[in-house]
Amino acid sequence: MIKVHPQANHFGLDTSEHIPPPLPDLFEAHPLLGEIWGQARDLLAVRDNDAHTLYSVSLAAALLDQRPQADPGVVLPAMMLHDIGWSQVEPGLVLAAIAPGGGRPELVLQHEKEGARLATEILESLRVDTLVIKQVAAIIDGHDSRSHALNPYDEIVKDADKLWRLTPHGLDTVMDWFGLHRGQALRLCASRVLGKLFTPEAITMANGLIALEQANLWPRSRELHPVH
Repeated sequence: MIKVHPQANHFGLDTSEHIPPPLPDLFEAHPLLGEIWGQARDLLAVRDNDAHTLYSVSLAAALLDQRPQADPGVVLPAMMLHDIGWSQVEPGLVLAAIAPGGGRPELVLQHEKEGARLATEILESLRVDTLVIKQVAAIIDGHDSRSHALNPYDEIVKDADKLWRLTPHGLDTVMDWFGLHRGQALRLCASRVLGKLFTPEAITMANGLIALEQANLWPRSRELHPVH
């Protein structure tokens, strides 16, 4: 869990009046996202896909700020729904589908096909434009197995999905998926991200996240803040 509230105030004075206002709330700016989340949340309750999805949506929004040619009305719904298909794969086989040194590509394809189907049903129920539904479904159907991107929308979805692996939450999750220590998880995730991103902004993000984690693993850093 991240720290939300302070454990101390070493300065001793209230500085809150000097703090800028909150950043815009993504769900307020895009109300459809909240409606989609309401229908998708239960389908995402597989192997931390719910938290993974929220982080990925936020990363996609950050990339969208730098990629005006991509439509958030397509990218954000696709990002929110991209992994709902794992709900249709036997839970005990999900990790087998993506394990290092192995993998079950047929299960990856299954989750993509089922995800596109479920996404279509959800978006139709919310009366989303037919063209948007088709674009979202096309992105989801192949978001992991397809090595090329269909369009600028697909580039952002693919990049944000991969970038999550390098976040603190992504590494924490991968460590427990496969019983890896943090350095191993970082090397695994970096090998599955670097060289596979499409946008220069995502490449910059990835290198920054890797640099921070490498600093966490330095012996000098561990002496200051022991890593368990």
